[in-house]
Amino acid sequence: MTASAHGIDPAAYRDLYPFRSRFLDRSGLRYHYVDQGMGEPVVMVHGNPTWSFFFRRLIADLSTTHRTVASDHMGCGLSDKPTDDRYAFQLADRVADFTALMDHLQLERVTLMVHDWGGMIGMAWAVAHVHRVARIIVTNTAGFFPPGRKRIPWRLWVIRNLAALATPAVLYGNLFARAAIHMAPYRRLSASVRQGLLAPYNCPRHRLATLRFVQDIPLVPGDAGFDIVDRVQRRLHTLGHIPMLILWGRHDFVFDVDYYREWCRRFPSAESHLFDDAGHYLLEDVPDRTIRLVRDFLAGHPFSRHHR
Repeated sequence: MTASAHGIDPAAYRDLYPFRSRFLDRSGLRYHYVDQGMGEPVVMVHGNPTWSFFFRRLIADLSTTHRTVASDHMGCGLSDKPTDDRYAFQLADRVADFTALMDHLQLERVTLMVHDWGGMIGMAWAVAHVHRVARIIVTNTAGFFPPGRKRIPWRLWVIRNLAALATPAVLYGNLFARAAIHMAPYRRLSASVRQGLLAPYNCPRHRLATLRFVQDIPLVPGDAGFDIVDRVQRRLHTLGHIPMLILWGRHDFVFDVDYYREWCRRFPSAESHLFDDAGHYLLEDVPDRTIRLVRDFLAGHPFSRHHR
């Protein structure tokens, strides 16, 4: 079945994203992923409101020498767009989907690359499967609660807490995804890239995941997902022996420099780069430098050095 069966026009993204679509069945829902190339696996986990399209340049480049895997969270990208009665849209479900994919593909000794919500989803899997992680690449994300006394930005607070206002704006106005294409990058995106990022979120029923992701941000005990974040935060140190690359766009109004410093504090041996000319969409702002640093990192940390 092609992506057009979802009511998504492939012309909106296929020129920039020419990868074969694959699907994993999750209780009758189709979980989309791409699996390109051969060699050591590099697994990429996106956030909200992006999709695997965000990693397209890395997939195209690395798949010449590596096996590259990138999935779309349920309700995002080319995955199915369920309603609330079919899917809970909570962190536990996201982690379960990702774990099922990793097990389905029987991936071992992976390089895990995470961005935005992909950080918490990917790290929840990683701390539970430390033996399967060979390298980690972190980009503008979190694997812990907001550092210090930091609060989430007011824009996210409104969407998270004021459902009567936020729901129609996000579902019918596509507020979250449309705002992101202007606020997340430091440089103006081309029309074709904007079209590609927005393509899966082309009608109200296709935008539910972008709303639920924000509403599911765990901050206090009792929130769905709070215990998962707490567990990940407490177990992050178990990944300390694994080579890590931290790539960060300075101009990020959510995952700002405080988050970057917290990653560096927790992983003092990590290789880190803070880009003054990039924002939250690091891979859109400085793709060539990002790819070069990722390739150098992979070459500089062969599996044999840290896996027996």
